[in-house]
Amino acid sequence: MDPFEDTLRRLREAFATGRTQPAKFRATQLRGLSRFLQDNKQLLLDALAQDLRKSDFESEVSEIAISQAEVTLALKNLRAWMKNERVPKNLATQLDSAFIRKEPFGLVLIIAPWNYPLNLTLVPLVGALAAGNCVVLKPSEISNSVEKVLAEVLPRYLDQSCFAVVLGGPQETGQLLEHKFDYIFFTGSPRVGRIVMTAAAKHLTPVTLELGGKNPCYIDDNCDPQTVANRVAWFRYFNAGQTCVAPDYILCSPETQERLLPALQSAITRFYGDDPQSSPNLGRIINQKHFQRLQALLGCGRIAIGGQSDESERYIAPTVLVDVQATELVMQEEIFGPILPILNVQSLDEAIDFITQREKPLALYAFSNSSQVVKRVLARTSSGGFCGNDGFMHMTLTSLPFGGVGASGMGRYHGKFSFDTFSHHRACLLRSPRMEKVNDLRYPPHTPRNLRVLLVAMEARCCSCTLL
Repeated sequence: MDPFEDTLRRLREAFATGRTQPAKFRATQLRGLSRFLQDNKQLLLDALAQDLRKSDFESEVSEIAISQAEVTLALKNLRAWMKNERVPKNLATQLDSAFIRKEPFGLVLIIAPWNYPLNLTLVPLVGALAAGNCVVLKPSEISNSVEKVLAEVLPRYLDQSCFAVVLGGPQETGQLLEHKFDYIFFTGSPRVGRIVMTAAAKHLTPVTLELGGKNPCYIDDNCDPQTVANRVAWFRYFNAGQTCVAPDYILCSPETQERLLPALQSAITRFYGDDPQSSPNLGRIINQKHFQRLQALLGCGRIAIGGQSDESERYIAPTVLVDVQATELVMQEEIFGPILPILNVQSLDEAIDFITQREKPLALYAFSNSSQVVKRVLARTSSGGFCGNDGFMHMTLTSLPFGGVGASGMGRYHGKFSFDTFSHHRACLLRSPRMEKVNDLRYPPHTPRNLRVLLVAMEARCCSCTLL
């Protein structure tokens, strides 16, 4: 028996009634989501601590505040986003009405990951609800404390005829993907992303894939090593390194490495104390499987900082590796943990060549006191996002799209980009049933004169004439 069939049928029937279309209904859903965050803040903080041992600071900054900001922005701008978008017309259509209508896709599926189990679940949900869709939400079973809150508490705040949370692991997700959806939004690994895209292709379902990859961080000789170390250490070890946009490796000269290592040690000690394991500000690895995977990476290169681990606590110390070769295991996969390899390059050109010879990353970072160096890295590389002289602060701007390119994903969201992702942009032209004489130019029998006039009339041009 299919465990999802009844739920999906109920949601499709609800969408067919037009219930989700009005702005008033969408705003009610968004306000419900806002109340969920406000009413259950402590419950969510506790769940995040249980799953990842996130500090309240990290949970507030990266999970709750970002989610709430997205809801607030959507409520403030909902009617403007929904409004038909007028477009320029040519001479042949000057008396007509031409516009882009933003319509919901219908029934959408959101598959969320475990590393930011609230943010990466609710932020796409905001876009889906604002766009007027019915939503099936599949939270990660790995972050099971947050999953339980999302499954048991969140539905109370939303219209359950148009929203459902489904649970399960890989087998259940596979069953779910056999069904036809009108849009699928997936955040996770490239390996599972391929599975999702293959399943979507069977139904010609459009997808957004928010994947990951190995994010490079180039550090120029012309920099202040302590400033760079503070910023790199903070966003590398945030959430115990389990962040898809964290720097996966550093590229710098041997001379810069020599200056950077004591600065990194100083930053780590300042942030987490002499015994990081006892620090309340350092998270834990999500489960034993990922702990063992990361522990195997500690054998790559040479440990310059950290390297300690405790399997009983799923603890890995903030670690820096040096003498790393590009062929080693730590450079073959996204690390997703508190381990930072340093690779040496002799020049900026060598660093850029190293980056461009690999898959396009989700994020790319460049540190230098020279704006020309930063701009050169930006101009000669490709990545989902880019930040000069800092970490993932570009993620805090709802005015910037977030998404990958190539192997790091496809599609984009955050702010209005989320609304647009979950909306079909329908091309519309409303013509008058009168004035048929004007159309004679296009009807057979054709003449050279009619062709010339028609081509002129069809040319794209801006005109202030808006009679309709």
